[in-house]
Amino acid sequence: MDRTGEKQKKVVYDFICDDLYTPMKFKEMAMLLQVPKTRRQELKEVLEELEAEGKIAVSRRGKYYKGEAEKKTGIYRATRKGFGFVTVPEEETDIYIAQEDQGGAFDGDEVEVQITGRPSGRNREGKILRILARGHARVVGLYQRKPKQAYGFVIPDDPRFSKDVFIPEGKEGGAADGHKVVAEFLSYGEDGRNPEGKIVEIIGHVNDPGTDILSIVKGYELPLEFPERVQNQAVRVAKEVSPADMAGRKDLRDWQMVTIDGEDAKDLDDAVSLVMEGENYLLGVHIADVANYVQENSALDREALRRGTSVYLADRVIPMLPHTLSNGICSLNAGCDRLALSCIMRIDPNGAVLDHEIAETVIHVQERMTYTSVKKILEDKDEAERERYQDLVPMFQRMGKLSAILRKRRQKRGSIDFDFPESKLILDEQGVPLEIRPYERNVATKLIEDFMLLANETVAEDYYWQELPFLYRTHEQPDSEKIRALAIFINNFGYSMHVGQNEVRPKEIQKLLAKVEGSDEEALISRLALRSMKQARYSPENTGHFGLAANYYTHFTSPIRRYPDLQIHRIIKDSLRGRMNPEKIEHYETILPEVARASSELERRADEAERETVRLKKAQYMSRHVGEIYEGVISGLTRWGMYVELKNTVEGLIHVANMTDDHYDYDEGRCLMTGTRTGKTYRLGQRLAVRVIGADVFLRTVDFEIADEGELEDGKDNECETGCQ
Repeated sequence: MDRTGEKQKKVVYDFICDDLYTPMKFKEMAMLLQVPKTRRQELKEVLEELEAEGKIAVSRRGKYYKGEAEKKTGIYRATRKGFGFVTVPEEETDIYIAQEDQGGAFDGDEVEVQITGRPSGRNREGKILRILARGHARVVGLYQRKPKQAYGFVIPDDPRFSKDVFIPEGKEGGAADGHKVVAEFLSYGEDGRNPEGKIVEIIGHVNDPGTDILSIVKGYELPLEFPERVQNQAVRVAKEVSPADMAGRKDLRDWQMVTIDGEDAKDLDDAVSLVMEGENYLLGVHIADVANYVQENSALDREALRRGTSVYLADRVIPMLPHTLSNGICSLNAGCDRLALSCIMRIDPNGAVLDHEIAETVIHVQERMTYTSVKKILEDKDEAERERYQDLVPMFQRMGKLSAILRKRRQKRGSIDFDFPESKLILDEQGVPLEIRPYERNVATKLIEDFMLLANETVAEDYYWQELPFLYRTHEQPDSEKIRALAIFINNFGYSMHVGQNEVRPKEIQKLLAKVEGSDEEALISRLALRSMKQARYSPENTGHFGLAANYYTHFTSPIRRYPDLQIHRIIKDSLRGRMNPEKIEHYETILPEVARASSELERRADEAERETVRLKKAQYMSRHVGEIYEGVISGLTRWGMYVELKNTVEGLIHVANMTDDHYDYDEGRCLMTGTRTGKTYRLGQRLAVRVIGADVFLRTVDFEIADEGELEDGKDNECETGCQ
């Protein structure tokens, strides 16, 4: 800046520093300083420079004031609605960013943000000053070529990218109108322009089978193919179990044990056994010894760490390890000798673990069981199924009894069980959704869940007291403000919960869920309670698990599909073999923080991709049922309408514009939509009949309108069509 500019800055800065100055907006300042309209742009630039230097700050209302502006560095997370949040490492609360304060930032960018306000009881507010690093080099979307023009645009699949990407002539990479593509950014749209890019990959035509999910895979940058080096290494290590492999291991091949999984599961990483020792139970949880085949820092290991987890999408599984291992030598297939890491627990009749042994073992699974089959044996008392597995029935009966004891014990200490119905999607060979239904938890799924939870707790407690480096699965106390907001909200429905000064106990949330069980508002309050919680994550520090009301917890039972479990197995094996010397301890202390961070992030990416494919298939399914009538429950209320969830787990919106019988206002305090003329009300948890009026596959949304209850009664039974029976 020249001398004149510096002089202008000094004048303006001295003006703001004057004791008589009160914060004011730009227009007021220009008038007081007698800046003519023709030179106000100069004043604007002077103020921007002073702000950039941190000498002045500007409030959310646009008023300038003296003082060092509080600045933070973090990752910008955009929302579908235009605004966003900046997440700052090691800080509990995010910073709210209004749409006009984004400063050209995209979702995932590392940014510098200035704090502009601290509204009471809400997130801090801020505006983005600088983009430090871009989070995405590529975007996935639909290519549309302008008619009779040589250029086109890519419309991003992710609605958080609010601008289409301009593709100039010669940069289309052979793509035609209607292709789903991957575009690489050439510029990010400075000065309000559209971003510019070039097409680097054609996924397929928008109407081709499989293109929809493949687009999600590419959008989340999920690695599909394994590098050749990794594949070759997997083939080399996948040798059948030999006598040399068994040397020094505890031989459990004569133990009666089974795997229990879903019908379509191929990567079987846990087996269970159970015998009685007097009045005590001897429970064995036997986990595939993946660490025997995936050596630390090998090509296989580096690729597993890069992936972090297996990803289960609607039409495919993207595994953490090549199928040669995950479905082969590492899978505890019935009738095969397999290497395992076993946690064998002696449990008293009240469910307390009296003692335990963690050992490297060799096992031989007798039978590959399914949840359906075990349910038939234990719950349905199916004679044919009992006859088929007559040798195993006594063990399953013991397992059923122990499972109930363990569950009761967990509930007594306050463990929270969010029993949400997950969606089960049935697709044809072309990926077309034929059926959607809730995925039911039954006695068999709960049995395995109970045994795995106990093994995870037992292993975590053991290594905590050994004071060795370890990786824990932690779940911190909920944010006190969110809990207090929940407590106020449930009062509208006649419920209450005790909230201490600075904390809430898991038992209180558990009691609340028990109170609402079976009520119209059960699903709603359960979801709100869940949203008030923090996300579970991996950490080398043990801070306990709030949701399980557990002092010690880890992930030990799924090393085929989760990297933290594999990492833990290595620590356990080094400990068992006496190799945990000071150098080894220092090594683990060095690497575990990064393993925890990366695994937590990759888990969130996988969860988001899985949810996105479910939303996509639900929208596709409902698009073929436009005009049909269903029964649902009001699951959310906003000023723009009501969200309704059907029995098949599909959620859609009744927009206020489609509530034509009256003008409806949203009463946030009372959780009501009220008609101004008729006084008619709609409340959360209320059941009502809805008609499907549209489904947007691109946006993954479903639209409803209110239907007459008589139409539901007189019409065909859509409930059965959606697979809810």
